[in-house]
Amino acid sequence: MKFSTDIWVAALIRRVELGGGFAVVVHKGDARAGSVLVKVLNRSDGQARLFAEATRADGETVWMRPSRSVVETELDGYVERARRIDPDLWVVEIEDRNGRHFLTEDVEED
Repeated sequence: MKFSTDIWVAALIRRVELGGGFAVVVHKGDARAGSVLVKVLNRSDGQARLFAEATRADGETVWMRPSRSVVETELDGYVERARRIDPDLWVVEIEDRNGRHFLTEDVEED
């Protein structure tokens, strides 16, 4: 059973805080079934990465990078376009000194 989006986002933010990072909901979508984008800002090197939720053929959740850019303004443009298409989209920004994403599901970065 999958958690509702609002509970999942709250748990992500809590993991970030416990790990010494900072997280904020930039855009709140549908509480029960909204998709999520996670933008990670690495303060040590000034780069950013964006992660999008996806479902594999086996039904498992996986996180992928929809854009290979590490430039924050370019990722912000991607997020704005995605929000225009999906108004139920959640956007979470994480700032971490080491650039950790704090996602517990599988992450495909390549």
